[in-house]
Amino acid sequence: MTEILLFHHAQGQTQGFLAFADELRAAGHVVHAPDLYDGNTFTDLDEGVGYAKQVGFGTIGERGRLAAEGLPNELVYAGFSLGVMPAQELAQTRPGAKGALLFSAAFPASEFGGSWPPVVPLQIHMMEDDEWAEEDLPAARELVETVDGAELFLYPGDGHLFADSSLQDYDEGAATLLKQRVLGFLKGIE
Repeated sequence: MTEILLFHHAQGQTQGFLAFADELRAAGHVVHAPDLYDGNTFTDLDEGVGYAKQVGFGTIGERGRLAAEGLPNELVYAGFSLGVMPAQELAQTRPGAKGALLFSAAFPASEFGGSWPPVVPLQIHMMEDDEWAEEDLPAARELVETVDGAELFLYPGDGHLFADSSLQDYDEGAATLLKQRVLGFLKGIE
């Protein structure tokens, strides 16, 4: 059993996001899935990104840091797209991180004050032709080149939130493979 802090994407806590969290729970893991959007969800990705800009990315990051308070340090930090921001920051800066799972986004390690902690395993999942992740793919490749044992999985297609079963970008085959890989990753660090 692994304890996970899972952050949602720019469309908020959609049914597909919540279902993903529930699947991890069903596999025996403890999953904390805080709402960084105060209950707001969006059917359109652009609207969700607009809301995040309105709230402010700094505020979203702070909400992520606050969500970690009171939880053990020994967590796996995970995030979808926008949620990668607080997940990656916490994995890099909060002592005791057990791992990080980044879905559909990645930042250069320098974004959060330096290099990746050498003892924190990392797995990144993206679609090859995702326009939203174009800027993030070089950062993902750089992380994989510089972090021992880090893995980058690229799936065929152009969907962004391809693992969220409630959204148009959902790709059942890719999402199933992602979940298998994530469960293997979690089993390896229990």
